[in-house]
Amino acid sequence: MNKTLNKTTILTLSALIIALYVVLMFATQSFAFGAYQVRVATGLYSLSYLFPFLVIPLGLANFLSNFLGGLGIWDIIGGGFVGIITSGCVYLLRRFKLPALLIIPVIILGPGLIVPLWLSPILGISYPVLALSLCIGQAPPAVLGYLLIKLLAKTGLERS
Repeated sequence: MNKTLNKTTILTLSALIIALYVVLMFATQSFAFGAYQVRVATGLYSLSYLFPFLVIPLGLANFLSNFLGGLGIWDIIGGGFVGIITSGCVYLLRRFKLPALLIIPVIILGPGLIVPLWLSPILGISYPVLALSLCIGQAPPAVLGYLLIKLLAKTGLERS
């Protein structure tokens, strides 16, 4: 059953997801900005599979949460773009009727391969080493994101 969401509901849900993302990042910052960067909040990118209007809010959420990391403007801006790219790719899975299971590699590889482009020179760590580290850290949130979508899909509340 597909329930239509009105504009107020969309705006409210977007604000709540941004807030949840930032709160999750704040609560998990001790390991979200570590060597493996296990960012539980990035599992929320999966929500754009069911709610495409969340692509931009999820990018904004990542942008805002990167102020916690202390790695500077490139990481803050880059994080915003990675949020949009990754959640946008998650949405495209649904748009092209691809299996939801592909959410997992998208959430792993999006941040895992893009973020090291600027973090590698900032941190002085080689791209391959950093990319591997980030991909390992993204695996748990990716699986959690997929499970979240499977759970939410059962409710029937979604917007195409």
